[in-house]
Amino acid sequence: MESCIIRGMKLSDINQVAKIEEACFAVPWTKAAFEKEIRSNLLAKYYVVLIDDKIVAYGGMWLIMEEAHVTNIAVDPLEQGKGFGRRLTEEMIEEAKAMGALKITLEVRKNNVVAQNLYKSLGFLPCGIRPGYYSDNGEDAIIMWKDL
Repeated sequence: MESCIIRGMKLSDINQVAKIEEACFAVPWTKAAFEKEIRSNLLAKYYVVLIDDKIVAYGGMWLIMEEAHVTNIAVDPLEQGKGFGRRLTEEMIEEAKAMGALKITLEVRKNNVVAQNLYKSLGFLPCGIRPGYYSDNGEDAIIMWKDL
């Protein structure tokens, strides 16, 4: 994998992040949603992965009590399969631990087997289903948890 830098997301990153969001999701978050998360959600932590000053991936989570909830992780489609999603998820797990989380959770589409396998390889376990969770097509979400 190429050498990358992972750092906290800044307001100046939102345009690049939004392009990745739009390329990866049928119902993408808006730029305003990312701005609100960065500016005013005190529970939220967002990160970007950079290669030569270009954002290739991003992710976010909320820390609620002793649980971290991953809100989103996405990798630029042109950069997928290069380990950036794994590296980012590993970093987010470490950050969650450092912030005092005892568990971390996320939802993943039932048909996104690649992501499920990544999360399983990092110690996440499927623990339930959210029927019809995704509004674009009514697909179920698999709820996954990991003890930290």
